[in-house]
Amino acid sequence: MLIYGRKPVLEALKSRAPITKIYLQYGVHGDVITEIKSIARKNMVPLQELPAEKFALQAKQKETQGIIALRATYKTLTLDAMIARLQDVNKPFLIALDSIQDPHNVGAILRTAEAAGVHGVLLTKHHSAPLNDTVLKTSAGALEMMNICLVDNLAQALKQLQEKGYWVIGSSLSATQNFRSVDYNSPIVLIFGNEGKGMRPLIQKGCDFLVKIPMDGKINSLNVSVAAGIMMFEVLRSRTQE
Repeated sequence: MLIYGRKPVLEALKSRAPITKIYLQYGVHGDVITEIKSIARKNMVPLQELPAEKFALQAKQKETQGIIALRATYKTLTLDAMIARLQDVNKPFLIALDSIQDPHNVGAILRTAEAAGVHGVLLTKHHSAPLNDTVLKTSAGALEMMNICLVDNLAQALKQLQEKGYWVIGSSLSATQNFRSVDYNSPIVLIFGNEGKGMRPLIQKGCDFLVKIPMDGKINSLNVSVAAGIMMFEVLRSRTQE
């Protein structure tokens, strides 16, 4: 889907719409263009400036104001819609990403989640990597296959899931419980936190269990996408051996 014009593109960026790329014609400038460039840079949305001839090849209409944004066609779900979609699933398996900011990590986690049989992914709308072209490519297409829910308030979303019978399990370096000691044979949500800070304190407080992956080396932490992969496949392993 193509979005044309300065204000429509700016509004799409501000609303965190899934913009995967922006094309800008050489010579186009102004306050709105400056703001668009700033937000695109902050949200890691690729922006390419093109000469008039090449820019015209990207446009499907004449009135563009010198800017085009490419919006992904995949759809996200509300939390209520995701819960409803999974109501007939035996032991729904969800993951939640709390403020993970590297799109490569998000894409890698989505790819692993699809392979591990995860039924849906909760993402925070703010302070998280945008669902851009990098996420799509790194996920190897899993972004378009997975049930994705964007939430304003992750703590409230997790509480709502607990009220629906889900157990919320957070991954934390400060935890004392081994991740293999948990019974995953029920509706669950696994939470993985920010690359540097981990889960926010409020999210940790709302977990039913906090677990960690034991390590024997001198390095005491793993890349979040690696840790997520280990834990997701532990859920798969434990469920297939039930």
